[in-house]
Parts: sequence; structure tokens; C-alpha cells
Amino acid sequence: MAVNLTQYHSILSQLEKAGATLVAVSKTKPVEDIAALYEAGQRDFGENYVQELVDKAAALPKDIRWHFIGHLQSNKVKYIAPFVHLVHGVDSLRLLQEIGKQATKHNRCIDCLLQLHIATEETKFGLSENELEELLNIVSANPLTGVRIRGLMGMASFTSDEQAVQTEFHQLKHIFDRYGKGNWDILSMGMSGDYQLALAEGSTLVRIGSLLFGERDKN
Repeated sequence: MAVNLTQYHSILSQLEKAGATLVAVSKTKPVEDIAALYEAGQRDFGENYVQELVDKAAALPKDIRWHFIGHLQSNKVKYIAPFVHLVHGVDSLRLLQEIGKQATKHNRCIDCLLQLHIATEETKFGLSENELEELLNIVSANPLTGVRIRGLMGMASFTSDEQAVQTEFHQLKHIFDRYGKGNWDILSMGMSGDYQLALAEGSTLVRIGSLLFGERDKN
């Protein structure tokens, strides 16, 4: 399937009205598809495999803002530290410390989102609210260099029950407001199947792939 530019402009219009940013999830998609959206004006793209991100960043325009949206392993941070725009899924103090360490080597400060576990599936990653509070207390007492926490990210349950999804998004927004205390500015929630529910609950950034690029290729 070719890139759906009609769908792209429709989604972009909805997000602009809501004051939210679109991250085009380009994982497993060819450079040509990303270039097509880039030509249409898109600058924020999301990848969840480190090597694939490194290869694409080398092949595509340098003003693309690359978002790492997968589960990042500490030993792979060094490969994306020179250029990554935003790391979405930080779920441990150890990973946050490593991002700061690698960013400092490149005289950078990398923006990060802390990932909260809001879904019913145990397979999804993320901090509990108690773990979030503990991490923030540690960072407050011992500030890290090279990283800046911009807000939270969370993925809702994979279910057709829209009320359940909306409740999870509402919960995440409540936690965002409680712990961000007006200092955070990014609440990343909502994907192709539920982004409209996420926008209604206050999402400022959504990750959309299949509506733009078609279904993800199976590896």
C-alpha cells in the first residue's frame, strides 16, 4: 500500500485543531514511504528498532525529528544518542541515567517521556504510579544531566471497549497533571485505532502508523 496522503491530511487537520503533534510510525516501512510523507510536510517519525532507526537517519534528510518509540535497551542508547529527538518509553531509572550519560558525551540534552503501564495486558511495559513517584523523587534529589523529562507516555489496552480505553487515557491524564505540576508539556497517548479517544482526554502527541502506511510488515 502506498502512503495515504488524503488520510494524512485529514488526521493532521484533526490534530492541529486539538493542538496535538503527529508522530508518523514508520517502523519496518521503506525509506521511500517516509520520503513521501516528508515531501508532504511531515517531520516527526517514530521507529522502534535501533539499527533500523540509525540506518534511516543516515539515509534521510537531517531535519527529520526521530522519535524512538520502542522498548529501548540500555546498551543500545549510544547508537541513537547523537541525533534522537525524543525517547518515548523510559521505564526505569537505569535507562534514564544511561540516556543522560550518552547524551552528555555528545554535548546534548535528550528529551524523554516516562512510560506508564495503564493497560490490562501484562505484556505491555511501563511504570506503575508508585514506581513513577519513586523515580521522580530520586531524580529530584539527585538531578540528572543530559536528559529532560518532558512528560508521560502510555498505551491503552487492545480492546474494542471504547469506554475502557477512554478510562485508561483519563487515568493517565490525571497522573500527568498530578506529577507534572504544569512543568511537563507532552502527554503521548493514542495510536491508529484510538487516537480520537486520546485527543478527547488531552493527548498532545499521537503515534499513527497503519492509517498512513498500511499494516505493518511482519518480520
